[in-house]
Amino acid sequence: MAEVAQDKPKVVLHWLSQSRSQRIVWLLQECKGIDWELKIYKRTSTSLAPPELKEVHPLGKSPVITIESSAIPRPIVLAESGAIAEYLTDYFCQHLAPKRYQDGKEGQVGGETEQWLRYRTMMHYAEGSIMPMLLLAMIMDSIAEGPGTPFFIKPLTRAITRGVYSMFLANALKEHFSFLEQQLATSPNNGKYLCGEALTAADILMVFPLSAAAQRNKYDRQKFPKLAAYTEMIENHEGYRASIKKVEDETGEPFKLLPG
Repeated sequence: MAEVAQDKPKVVLHWLSQSRSQRIVWLLQECKGIDWELKIYKRTSTSLAPPELKEVHPLGKSPVITIESSAIPRPIVLAESGAIAEYLTDYFCQHLAPKRYQDGKEGQVGGETEQWLRYRTMMHYAEGSIMPMLLLAMIMDSIAEGPGTPFFIKPLTRAITRGVYSMFLANALKEHFSFLEQQLATSPNNGKYLCGEALTAADILMVFPLSAAAQRNKYDRQKFPKLAAYTEMIENHEGYRASIKKVEDETGEPFKLLPG
């Protein structure tokens, strides 16, 4: 038994405060029996990631994970939330991915289940589609109302950012929220999650953009009731709450999703 434990892969999550890495804490806690640890990094006074992260990955980003095992010659280093989530799910948390193929259609093009096709889409949608729009919206908010903007310039920055928002961002975000509302309304087997009846890694990845959107009041809850209810549900999921408690216990500080 000791020899088996020695060969067990060890995962280190390099966690940055007020970043999207919190989702990986949740995902790792859902992977029962995995050997992992959290390494804490805090943002600098300018809200940037500390230079120490570049010692882990050249881009100095978070989340990033390292995986060590006696079976591999050097540690695996993975960045990008979607890639990390897919790798961990493939090897350690298979229950967080729906069944891929319909019975009797294994390996066939078009033989995938509806749940799996949604899962694969949402795993990439979270970072590739909705998050860039929300990030741009948050940057516009920071330019318009940020503490670093002199008060006599704020009328100008507000006018510019409002123009960008009304001409582009408002409609783009509305399309995303409408899409998600429709996805929830048509979840397979009337499931309460995006891909059906069970929690998946896609739901875990979606918690950050949806919580950020709710916190910054980026959509009308009355117009998107299913989205609002879903966001509240995953924010209160015991796994997500446990991930927040773990970080608070390790940092000794209250958890903050976003700066400010």
